[in-house]
Amino acid sequence: MTGATPGFKLLTTLASGLEWNWRSGAVCLLASLVLAALCLALVRSVYRSSVDQPDQRKRGERAGEVVAKDHVQQRKLGVGQDRNPGEWEPIAFDYPSVKPFEGNILNVKPIPYRPFKGGEYHVTMGIRSMPWDEWIELDQQFYEYHRISEFRIRTRPDKVVMYHPPQPGIVGSARPAAEELVQDLAEFLVRRYPGLYTLTRHEKGEWSTNSDGWNGAGKVKAITILPLGVTYDLEVEDPLKVADLLVQEDWAIMMEGTDGRYWLQAGAVCKPGFWRLQDKLGMPLDEIHLSGNVPQFKSKLHLSMSRFFRRMPVDKPVTRNNYFFQVVRHPEHQSQDDPAVHVDPTELSWARTMHGIEDKKDFERAAHIREEKEVVFENVAERQSTEPLDPSTVFLRTERQTLRRLPKTGAIVFTIRVYQTRVTDLAREPGVPGRLASSIRGWSEDVAQYKDLFAYRDILHYLDAQHAAQQENGVLVDPEPRNSEYPF
Repeated sequence: MTGATPGFKLLTTLASGLEWNWRSGAVCLLASLVLAALCLALVRSVYRSSVDQPDQRKRGERAGEVVAKDHVQQRKLGVGQDRNPGEWEPIAFDYPSVKPFEGNILNVKPIPYRPFKGGEYHVTMGIRSMPWDEWIELDQQFYEYHRISEFRIRTRPDKVVMYHPPQPGIVGSARPAAEELVQDLAEFLVRRYPGLYTLTRHEKGEWSTNSDGWNGAGKVKAITILPLGVTYDLEVEDPLKVADLLVQEDWAIMMEGTDGRYWLQAGAVCKPGFWRLQDKLGMPLDEIHLSGNVPQFKSKLHLSMSRFFRRMPVDKPVTRNNYFFQVVRHPEHQSQDDPAVHVDPTELSWARTMHGIEDKKDFERAAHIREEKEVVFENVAERQSTEPLDPSTVFLRTERQTLRRLPKTGAIVFTIRVYQTRVTDLAREPGVPGRLASSIRGWSEDVAQYKDLFAYRDILHYLDAQHAAQQENGVLVDPEPRNSEYPF
């Protein structure tokens, strides 16, 4: 039969081969019916296969195309690059649109970050996704921060803006990344804060395609802070110095090494408070944390942090918060001969009361205040003298950090924005003194040592009293401290 399917031929062959034996009776009849049913099922299967096969192939091709497109998109964002550690292929990244800020930053109060929760303290990376509009946060303290950064760069130029030379065979220079960063920053600022910044550009075509500005515009030549009348020439001035003077954030650039680790190869850190850039520069991220005695780093953070840095794409910036406390002497008790006292009376840039002279050769964190308070060690726990502490001299010091990967160099850039709030001001906020006291009591011993609790342990009594007063005055309905929406 012309055009017969293989299944139909098989059926006719089997049927013709059957010998109908009436004497075999019902047994033979039953066997024949079973065989015929099996043959019919085979025919249906073959027929369906012949009909459905083209559609299944098409579905498979479409699925393959989707996967391929996803893979291409991931490669474009730096996720799926087939590369060796320390290598990076520049990515043509289209920056999202940035919503302009409307208003005067003098009317913008500092964001009240309160990144602590009542109860047991858990060591985690604590990262959250970051909207692009929130990369840089300016407020009414902008001019104060600018004055401090300008003073620090002028008086300590080789200590607050630093580059580590390339380490051959391990990690390269961060200078190209710094140049990429200040270009990106200028592009962002003129869009986000058009009333505060303006810029001039090169004509398109003067520079290579990789050096062009956002959305195909020419490369930024200079940027001006309009209220200050200060212009920075990006072709002449150090890019990280300019970056620090433009905003309230400090900067750190991490470069991937051939060992897969990320190395601190450059930074502009004018407001570190309790650490020195010179001590950390040229170190990989894990050694920075280990040398700083970060609690539970090996057991809780090391592996997850390494994976995160390696896989971080260009289009997904993140943010995180942390917090410390610092004791600050009243200005009348500080040396009036030190110009830093007049420029930075609350010790935002360097916590002199806590850590003493910044350039001390054998620097040890909190050693200065430990000596003043006659702290002694009993086993591992620290104890302090009974000298009373004035709560108005204690500040909550919070950091808001952002991390993003630069598309051209592949460097990961940290911003570090510091906020200071007096504990006496915190105590007026509903629910905060009770939550803060509960958080401090939830620190493990290693966390308490890392955060130098010995220097301000007395504030617990003050916070308890303020919490009780809020309950008595009807400020709090619930007697138990409650956690607000983190990190506020």
